[in-house]
Amino acid sequence: MSQKVFKTAIALGSNLGNTQANLETALEILDQTPGVRVETHSSWYQTKAVGPPQPDYLNGCAILQVTITPQDLLNTLLTIENKLGRVRTERWGARTLDLDLLLYEQLILNQPDLQIPHPRMYERAFVLVPLAEIAGNWREPLQGRLIQNLLQEVDNSDVHL
Repeated sequence: MSQKVFKTAIALGSNLGNTQANLETALEILDQTPGVRVETHSSWYQTKAVGPPQPDYLNGCAILQVTITPQDLLNTLLTIENKLGRVRTERWGARTLDLDLLLYEQLILNQPDLQIPHPRMYERAFVLVPLAEIAGNWREPLQGRLIQNLLQEVDNSDVHL
């Protein structure tokens, strides 16, 4: 009997070290993780950092096919961040790798350590631009709106290929 496969979306970002290598290594590790398959990923976009003064980010999104729970996927993302040198010192500080779980099918989840859809994805061009590239027709579950339509409501002038 086959397991149910869930379509998920994640955001990836890096602004320390070899940023493109950090992002691509994270995708390779994810694709080798039991219960996770990387279906596709967006182009990489250079974006201005949010928060304290720091280098620009390289950001992108990926669509995953998973058979693991949202909590297990979150734990996997956190483990990969740590493996690639993520150190949490200040909120929105510079980092080698940031992996955020954005969407998990049409699930709406609100737990202290995990909210799906990601609560700030709606206001972040650095998430919506790459997500629209690979999943523009995905309807987010809270308002039932297409990702490509959400993108039209944010200023994406600081997001560049």
